[in-house]
Amino acid sequence: MADLKLLALDQDDLAIVSAYMQDSVFRVADLSYDARGRQFMVVFNRFVWEKADRKNKGFERRRSVISFKRVEAVCTLGVDRSNPDAVCSLLAMRFDQKGDGPEGTVELILAGGAAISLDVECIEVQMMDTGGAWETERMPRHPKGD
Repeated sequence: MADLKLLALDQDDLAIVSAYMQDSVFRVADLSYDARGRQFMVVFNRFVWEKADRKNKGFERRRSVISFKRVEAVCTLGVDRSNPDAVCSLLAMRFDQKGDGPEGTVELILAGGAAISLDVECIEVQMMDTGGAWETERMPRHPKGD
């Protein structure tokens, strides 16, 4: 399968990227924000949902990068930035629009009640797989009701 590359320019696009990125994991050290360039990036180990067949025992993860452009501010909640090896799991991404314009807040909702909020001029998100895939035996599971 070819590497996945996605672009989100509105809330509907972001929902698609969010679905593909669900249950991706990253280390705190893999977060970066370039305030001058107004870009926030995260390097993930993405669970490959599009190939997940519940009948098979083996599943797949891929190295992926997601880039948020036109970012004006970054705020974290429940992310221990003093521990670069801490691992976080992405549950979803959502956008809260401010007023009638395209600006708003992209929120990365993480397991354990943590979150990363990005104040953005508009939605401009690029996601792409950057490396080969590797097998994993575990499929992410969520408690009922989540």
